[in-house]
Amino acid sequence: MGSRTPVMLAVLVMVLLVPESSEGRKARGGRTQTRQSQRDRTETTESFPLDFTAVQDGNVDTFMEQVKNLAQSLYPCSAQKLEDEMKLHFLENSSVTCNDGTPAGYYMKESRGSRRWLLFLEGGWYCFNKQNCDTRYDTMRRLMSSTRWPQTRTGTGILSPQPEENPHWWNANTVFIPYCSSDVWSGASPKTDQNDYAFMGSLIIQEVVKELLTKGLDNAKVLLLAGSSAGGTGVLLNVDRVAELLKSLGHNSIQVRGLADSGWFLDNKQYRCTDCVDTLGCAPTEAIKRGIRYWGSVVPERCRLAHTGEEWNCFFGYKVYPTLKSPVFVVQWLFDEAQLTVDNIHLTGQPVQQGQWRYIQNLGIELRNTLKDVPAMFAPACLSHEIITRNYWMDVHVKGTSLPRALHCWDRSLQISLRNNSTHRSNPRACPLHLIDSCPWPHCNPTCPTIRDQMTGQEMSVIQFLTHMGFDVQRMAQQQGMEASTLLGMLNNGN
Repeated sequence: MGSRTPVMLAVLVMVLLVPESSEGRKARGGRTQTRQSQRDRTETTESFPLDFTAVQDGNVDTFMEQVKNLAQSLYPCSAQKLEDEMKLHFLENSSVTCNDGTPAGYYMKESRGSRRWLLFLEGGWYCFNKQNCDTRYDTMRRLMSSTRWPQTRTGTGILSPQPEENPHWWNANTVFIPYCSSDVWSGASPKTDQNDYAFMGSLIIQEVVKELLTKGLDNAKVLLLAGSSAGGTGVLLNVDRVAELLKSLGHNSIQVRGLADSGWFLDNKQYRCTDCVDTLGCAPTEAIKRGIRYWGSVVPERCRLAHTGEEWNCFFGYKVYPTLKSPVFVVQWLFDEAQLTVDNIHLTGQPVQQGQWRYIQNLGIELRNTLKDVPAMFAPACLSHEIITRNYWMDVHVKGTSLPRALHCWDRSLQISLRNNSTHRSNPRACPLHLIDSCPWPHCNPTCPTIRDQMTGQEMSVIQFLTHMGFDVQRMAQQQGMEASTLLGMLNNGN
């Protein structure tokens, strides 16, 4: 191979050994990207020793054999992408279907050896009568039919198989259940000659769990039922039913927990009342009242008994949560975009009127009040919607704690309580669980996701955002009884 052999070999070894830099991932999270602390990251580096004396002694064949062995050992890493993807499975019970009668299903990535299972419920609003369900079918068919589902899905955020993105759940058995029932995961009604659509969200969850018991779930230690938006509300509606199902089938040792992201809605009065015609313009209470009849919904038993004849109350987190037996961690933006949408507050770039600004501030106050008795929660003062499947979910902090860190603390506190055979969930030392921002404005937390100008796509600071929305910083300062300069400092620092 001549005198160039050592150089060529060195280049080859560098190609084999240099990992893809995690720094190369495009950051999409908070306005200030910071290096994560060691407690949030997992060290994954492995070493592969090579004997370079073989090259120096002229025994290139021996060295090349080492390189060959190294390449073979790294081959599974190159094939890992395929193994990391979740694969589509249609339910064996074909009577449990999507809205249009096509088979429901789930995506799954097994993690052999792990006894932890993460089941995720997708979100995507709802429809509550034939007219807006027909419109939904024409415009968002993926959320009502399985005909166009891809064969695989790649998980992000808490569904990611990469420890750099998902430090505590990356090696769990992961199941993604697509939302195709349009009923906030509550329905139990098949498609009939009288009803053009099936609404079987609750039954889909039950059927997935029963099928997974034949694929390793029967040996599980923990089942975390998670979901975002309508899926987050679906967690609140179904977590106890899943626990009861497993117990009825003899699996008493599986610990069932819930993680509800952006599904804690308020049944408050809209900023501007409109007729209940379409999904987005209808007041939450009226939409659910109509939907619960159309869907044939089932709600948690204890909540049903507490609200007999008014079961629609069970779709609102602060009313159903106190009735639940299973532990649930609540994640909720204090200024949730979906809540503002149904309240008829549309931040389209036009200046916000003073009445709208007061309404937005009061929304944050109301949400804080409904969360005050929730022991495990994460509530940043941000204008956003959904977080746990975003690749920036590690970057948002409340009181110095990230969401993955808070979830890990919660997991540890539940394990400690279980070992102590105690219903009192004591927190491990220096492990905060009740995390809620106290600053009163949208995006006053500096780690909030990036705000972008809807017209230009350019990033905006929180001061630029407030000015863009037409807020009068001087007047805001007067309302808070402080100098404008003090307020600006708070907005910059997130205090």
